[in-house]
Parts: sequence; C-alpha cells; structure tokens
Amino acid sequence: MGIFLRTVEKVPCTVEVSHKFESLHAHVKFNNGAVVHPGDEVLVSGEPISAPYGEVVIEDREATIKRATAIERLWTRLTGDFEFMELCEFSFSEETTL
Repeated sequence: MGIFLRTVEKVPCTVEVSHKFESLHAHVKFNNGAVVHPGDEVLVSGEPISAPYGEVVIEDREATIKRATAIERLWTRLTGDFEFMELCEFSFSEETTL
C-alpha cells in the first residue's frame, strides 16, 4: 500500500442473493480471505444476478478490489461519520388527528 499508489487485486468470490420474505440481501464472500478496508472499492464481474421471489441464488464470480491509498484511507476514516448522516431519514410532517 503506497501513499499515492492504488493497487488492484483480482480475487475469486461467492455471491449470494436472497429474495425471500424473511431476508432480502446480497452478500459477497472473498474465497481467498481478502479483507476490504475503508476507502477500498469492489467491483464484481459478470451479469447482474436476479433471484426470483422465495429463492436464494449463489454464484461463483471474480471480484476486482481497488485498494485505497493511505491518504484516501485516512480521509475515509475522518469523514465517514459525517457521511453516515446521509443514510438517516428524517420527517418533519405536522401531527394530525383524525
């Protein structure tokens, strides 16, 4: 990992897409034990996976991990808490009674 140099890794992975009443999710597991750190980018190759309702689809794919530079990683750690607020949903509606 360099200060200004990004590295790229191609790793085998398993993609699990669930479209069930109990769980709606998509997970990627790196088969070689690779770990994603703050600021890293992951791109899974292949066609989009669509699971029919009530099913779980599991496929083996290849993922490309673009490692963040030391500066990008530091910036992500410093500003990550502020960006979390973008995920929050706030409602400022009037209270009405029927």
